[in-house]
Amino acid sequence: MIKNIKLLNKIAKVGTDKLDRAYFNVGEDVDAPYGIMVRSANMLDMEFNTELRAIARAGAGVNNIPIDRCTEAGIVVFNTPGANANAVKELAICGLMLASRNVVGGVEWAKALTEDVAKQVEKGKSKFGGVEVYGKTLGVIGLGAIGGMVANTAVHLGMDVVGCDPYLSVEGAWNLNHHINKAAQYDDVYACADYLTLHVPSTPQTKGMINKDTIAKMKDGVRILNFSRADLVVAEDMKEAMESGKVAAYVTDFPTEAVLQIPGVVAIPHLGASTEESEDNCAVMAAQQLSDYMMNGNIKNSVNFPAISMPRTTDCRLCILHKNIPSMLAKFTSLCSEQGINIENLTNKSRGDVAFTMIDVNGKPADASIDMLKSLEAVMRVRVL
Repeated sequence: MIKNIKLLNKIAKVGTDKLDRAYFNVGEDVDAPYGIMVRSANMLDMEFNTELRAIARAGAGVNNIPIDRCTEAGIVVFNTPGANANAVKELAICGLMLASRNVVGGVEWAKALTEDVAKQVEKGKSKFGGVEVYGKTLGVIGLGAIGGMVANTAVHLGMDVVGCDPYLSVEGAWNLNHHINKAAQYDDVYACADYLTLHVPSTPQTKGMINKDTIAKMKDGVRILNFSRADLVVAEDMKEAMESGKVAAYVTDFPTEAVLQIPGVVAIPHLGASTEESEDNCAVMAAQQLSDYMMNGNIKNSVNFPAISMPRTTDCRLCILHKNIPSMLAKFTSLCSEQGINIENLTNKSRGDVAFTMIDVNGKPADASIDMLKSLEAVMRVRVL
């Protein structure tokens, strides 16, 4: 059966072309979608049809998607971590320079000149003097795909780099330049940084992490970059810090009404991932993950279900999304045995309160058997592939 994939935003064609039209009907106007591809469209109040199986976000942040509601309905939500990392890294390095040199103020001033321009430039340019990054200390909060790349680039700019990431993966650690110093806690970074750059997601733990208390722990004249999320920084506290001179510069990719009222802030209109290459990379990754889940049940880069993958060994696969409670595997295998369903291969992964089980079986089970699986307590959804 052809499965409908609905596009809620413009998704790069190089990505949607990865969805085989022999199996998928892709477009903005399709009804009853099995899958959705989205970038920034707000889905928080969106009603989901019962056929919906997965949502693929062409980007990293998923704050526009109701994750808890999706999980309860057995809808797998994907994102594309790292696909836009280079684009954001490059803009963050640009932000580093904008925080050091008053380029924005100088450009705006120069644009207003109307006559005897060369003379006025030489006379007035001293108002826009800055500092150099070479030899300064960059503090990096979050050393994941983007933060790690920013840290590595800063080393090559001649900066001393100190980073902290309590959740740093082994793979992420291997990718870091050996000159980067690892701090045990954020406070250690705050205390030594001439520049501070934020590369963590918005969570209950990180929301408002840059506030009057944490700013007080920083050097006088610190320059802060935020290319992660607006709500990591308390705008009113940032305003006070900039007015007092405690913070010398604040560059953010997330303009808000409050931030735009702060004199001297450089507010970029959320351009971090706005490159042709980034949009292509995100679209391709999102489409490939969505296709693999639809066709094979494999999950990679889901934000609400565990990563799981198994080679196909039979023509029929059962994919069971369920709560992570004791004895679920025993119930599945017992039911299969009772119904005369031969299990060829099986794998199970859990993530917090949820789990995912894949079972390759010989022959397609009867509808009544599948209904029994669906009726088991704690089962959210059963897919037969």
